[in-house]
Amino acid sequence: MSNKETIQGIYEAFGRGDIPAILERLSKDVEWEYGIEDTGVPWLQERRGRESVTGFFEAAGGLEFMKFQPKDLLESNNTVVALIDVSFKVRSTGRTVDEEDEVHIWHFDDGGLVTRFCHRCDTYKHWRATQSD
Repeated sequence: MSNKETIQGIYEAFGRGDIPAILERLSKDVEWEYGIEDTGVPWLQERRGRESVTGFFEAAGGLEFMKFQPKDLLESNNTVVALIDVSFKVRSTGRTVDEEDEVHIWHFDDGGLVTRFCHRCDTYKHWRATQSD
């Protein structure tokens, strides 16, 4: 299976809510949201290790997705970059986020497991949606 096919499978599992299927594709010491500054957005937090990534999915449980559409998957060596159109509502505030071409960057080891992952998105827009004022 190519790394691109692995990412397609991860997105399909996300759509089904099959978190165990996603976690089994991650290395034990995966870096999740590497290189991000803490903005206070619960789903955009740096995490290390497969077990800590469950915190991402717990935070994402506070979102109601209206759209999650992977458009392009670009693969080179051990990296896959995905462009995603996404629209969701933060349940606690009722505020929405609409992103066109949100970027997901996936890095793989030689065994086909994800070693690093991050979103590159409008973090202010995500943060603003968490605010109830």
